[in-house]
Amino acid sequence: MSKDSTGPTPGFLVWRLANKWRVAVDRAVAPLGLTHAQYSLVASLHGMQRAGERPSQRRLADHTGLEALYVSKLARALESAGLIERTRDPRDPRAVQLALTDQGLAVTRQAVAVVQQLHQQLLEPLGGLDAPRTRAFTDELTTLLDVPLAPSLPNDDSTQGATP
Repeated sequence: MSKDSTGPTPGFLVWRLANKWRVAVDRAVAPLGLTHAQYSLVASLHGMQRAGERPSQRRLADHTGLEALYVSKLARALESAGLIERTRDPRDPRAVQLALTDQGLAVTRQAVAVVQQLHQQLLEPLGGLDAPRTRAFTDELTTLLDVPLAPSLPNDDSTQGATP
């Protein structure tokens, strides 16, 4: 919280909401053998495949906002579970392409349905998934997410002791 505010800061509320939703999705997809992070990966991969793309791990990392190293770790676990396949890109031997297996596609479709139902429940206070308030909320979040992060500042006197 800031010194001048009597209530929680927007950053604190976004953090709390993100954690609440992550826990809710973790619980919802656990019966399917997925974590929230794994769900994010397979659901994004599913959408990209439906659009005709066979993304690299790097492309999927950029799409999801996850670190490339973390996507690699998740992809290996999902490959071991038989949900995705990882293959070398014939155009770039350094790149690894990802695709859902038939089993992965089936699990992903189930997970997407479960998470859509969960999102309907979580967004009910705003009127549900298709409500004008939800669309406005989504637009506001998109605006904030579209702002690039400023490069890190070196530690100097102006940043010493500052809190995020």
